Amino acid sequence: MLNRLSDAMNFQAQALTLRAERQRLLASNIANADTPGYQSKDMDFAKALREATSPAAAANTNQTLTQRTQNALQSSLSAMTSMDSNTVDMDRERASFADNTVKYEASLRFLNGSIRTMLDAMKSPNAA
Repeated sequence: MLNRLSDAMNFQAQALTLRAERQRLLASNIANADTPGYQSKDMDFAKALREATSPAAAANTNQTLTQRTQNALQSSLSAMTSMDSNTVDMDRERASFADNTVKYEASLRFLNGSIRTMLDAMKSPNAA
C-alpha cells in the first residue's frame, strides 16, 4: 500500500514539475509576442510525462528536467506567421496558459490531499 501511495505521489510530483515547466514556456511565448523572428514553443505534455515517469527515467536520476523534456518540446506554429516571422498567437497562448494553470492547480491539490491523507493515517488514534 505504501508503494502505491508513494508511486501516486511521485507521479503527481512529476506532473507538477512538468506543468511548471510548460507554464514557463508559455509565459516566454507571451513575453516575446512582439519579438521579430521569435518562434513560439510548447511541450507535448503527455509525452513528457510518459518519459519522466518511465522506468528508464527512474533509473537515471542525474538527468535534469530540461534533458527529460527536450524530446517533448515542439514549435507551436500558428496558422499564420506575422510579417516579422513571429509565430506567437496570443489567443492560443492565453488559452493554453489558462488551461495549464487550472491543471497545475489540480495537480497541486491532488498532491496536497495525498500528503494530508498520509499524515492523517500516521497520526495515533490518541492524538487530539
